[in-house]
Amino acid sequence: MRIATLVWTFLFFAAGAPSLRAQSFCAETPNTEGAAISDYRPVFELCTVDVGKPRLAIRRMAAGDEELLLTVDPESLSTRLERAPCWRCAATSDVLQGTTRFLRALRASEPAAEKSPLENAGLTHGKGEGAFVTGDLCPSARPLDRGFLQALAAMGPRTPVALAVSGVWIKTHAADLDWLKQEAGRGALDIAWVNHSYHHPYARSRPEAKNFLLTEGVDMDAEILETEKLMIANGLTPSVFFRFPGLVSDPALLDKLRERHLVALGADAWIALGPRPRAGSIVLVHPNGNEEIGLRLFGRLVERGQMPKPLRAITEAP
Repeated sequence: MRIATLVWTFLFFAAGAPSLRAQSFCAETPNTEGAAISDYRPVFELCTVDVGKPRLAIRRMAAGDEELLLTVDPESLSTRLERAPCWRCAATSDVLQGTTRFLRALRASEPAAEKSPLENAGLTHGKGEGAFVTGDLCPSARPLDRGFLQALAAMGPRTPVALAVSGVWIKTHAADLDWLKQEAGRGALDIAWVNHSYHHPYARSRPEAKNFLLTEGVDMDAEILETEKLMIANGLTPSVFFRFPGLVSDPALLDKLRERHLVALGADAWIALGPRPRAGSIVLVHPNGNEEIGLRLFGRLVERGQMPKPLRAITEAP
């Protein structure tokens, strides 16, 4: 066990009950910006504290000299990084957690048919009114379209948007990522960080059944977990959602995703391809500089009052 973890475990339990100092320490969000993330592994544990609601841990890791958990609220689907010594955790199962909203959302992403490839599998339409805006940040040589995100922010404080980030985009767009974090930090945007794979493989000449994450030799676990590690090392908290590159998958990839306790996020209104959003639509655009037409059409829909309102957080969709 690492030194910092040992020290805080002693402070937490030595007096038989959490001290005020320990309670304050546990309530703080760990700062993982620039930390070396190691020993990163999937788990599924029910974690409790003396005061507060239980959470489900889906990952354990070391961030520098701290032992951390990536946890999910089983009803709200919100994720949070927590200090492991502050929680009492025990292994659980999908069966034991089967009545929670989180497990219901996971089950909803099961494939409707055993075929390959699957197009747009998973959560494609949300519940209720309004729309769920999602933007994919696939690898791109072009800069982030900040104007689109500023226009979103102008629609109201903490405008919700889910950004699906690829590992390669994070590695090559440090300034854009810093800008996004600043916008979130000042309350302009409420960003849910969605995993979009690390490499986002794509070859124009290959058929879909052998393309994207169906490319021969792709390590699905690495595409998931290495992206999460990179997100955390950059101060982001991964959500419970994963968007397949190209919206292309197959039953085996979906099985792996559910095994890692992630919800496949599709879309029923990819704006550049034509479907008009309706109440509950999961809207897809690409603000990575590669899809200007989709962003223009989105703006036109907003101007004409044809974008369902309110814009809602993606955690409300399942």
